[in-house]
Amino acid sequence: METAVRTRRPRPKVVTLSDAAAARVKEIMAAAEKPYAGLRVGVKNGGCAGQEYVLEYAEAADPLDEVVEDKGVTILIEPKAVLFLIGSEIDYEVTRLASKFVFHNPNETDACGCGESVTIVPQTAA
Repeated sequence: METAVRTRRPRPKVVTLSDAAAARVKEIMAAAEKPYAGLRVGVKNGGCAGQEYVLEYAEAADPLDEVVEDKGVTILIEPKAVLFLIGSEIDYEVTRLASKFVFHNPNETDACGCGESVTIVPQTAA
């Protein structure tokens, strides 16, 4: 009896980067004081809408991090943030008054007036 080997389809990336965000992250990492494993992305409680996005340098991947490679950038997603970030795109915007990373997250249900915090409903199994 022959057993069929089933190939798995690739999983979609939890988050993606716009071209502008990827270029800016590469630029920041190249100018960093020391080499880093990637960009750590998370969500924490805070702000007037309830949650805030967190971006920071990651010296190493934690064992439970979701590792995403996109446009030459390594993104390490904290395990507790994965369900909040599924389907998000991180962009980098430059305006006359500011430059910042912006999340386009289909799971956001609300945001505060200043744009510093959001309300996110985690994905659930369909």
